[in-house]
Amino acid sequence: MVDRVLVTLDGVVQDADAPLLFADDIGVLRGDGVFETVLVRGGAACALEFHLGRLRRSAQALELPEPELSRWREAAETAAKEWGSEREGLMRLVMTRGRDSELSGVRSSVTSGDLAAAVPVPTCYVLVVPVPDRVAKARTDGVSVVTLPRGISIDLAQAAPWQLLGAKTLSYATNMAALRFAHRMGADDVIFTSTENRVLEGPRSTVVIARDKKLITPPAKNGVLPGVTQRALFNEAQKAGWTCSYELLFTADLLTCDSIWLLSSISLAARVNSLDGLRMSAPDNAKEIIELVNRGIDRAGAIGDW
Repeated sequence: MVDRVLVTLDGVVQDADAPLLFADDIGVLRGDGVFETVLVRGGAACALEFHLGRLRRSAQALELPEPELSRWREAAETAAKEWGSEREGLMRLVMTRGRDSELSGVRSSVTSGDLAAAVPVPTCYVLVVPVPDRVAKARTDGVSVVTLPRGISIDLAQAAPWQLLGAKTLSYATNMAALRFAHRMGADDVIFTSTENRVLEGPRSTVVIARDKKLITPPAKNGVLPGVTQRALFNEAQKAGWTCSYELLFTADLLTCDSIWLLSSISLAARVNSLDGLRMSAPDNAKEIIELVNRGIDRAGAIGDW
């Protein structure tokens, strides 16, 4: 049983222990690139079409070359098949701007007027690794969370599009720093808040609250990343008679709702069992929400279901 699978966009399964990136890759030097994280289950990449669509939108936001989605799809399907169906896997679709030395050549071509040569070559690959140990605990026991200020306004995404809010970029240093801070505080995860005390998102998750028979998540215009798992939940929950909406949420709403959920492509549904030290009991419909998420993800393989 392999512990890693690496596939390039030519469909070739590479040696995962062999070097792949050059030292001057812009993704390494500056975090200039985009990625998607996909759950592999039953030998298939879950909700792959939606992830590919979001990869394309993120690439457009960074003005990267248009991803050839057919090649990405083939590479992802090959990687999932190589991983097998006996266990879940964590798949990453990674696209960087390419090598700095090649970009310098592109800039020179543009300056000299040789536009035919001015085509940057991005670095692209698909990697599958085991699902982290933390995931099983998050799914079954939930997560303890602290709220942390992100230091931005909900208006920033529209006022400053160059901030790339809502794009899934490789620049995750701040998110990882927030998670390390939470761990030092004895918590598992984080919910970011705006300068207006509005709820934003987690470092690697979408925030959804449940109130009565209603599910609410912050709108993308606030600068949050549109969630694949959240969309799967809403799609399935609406069929089951739930009301689903995108609304502005204050941090106070976290304390008055029935339950809080951090949704992500790998952990799927993680219930917040503690918020800033305040214990939160599981609601009677917690099992139903988890089942809705799982059913939504399993059905998301067909793009027509979305």
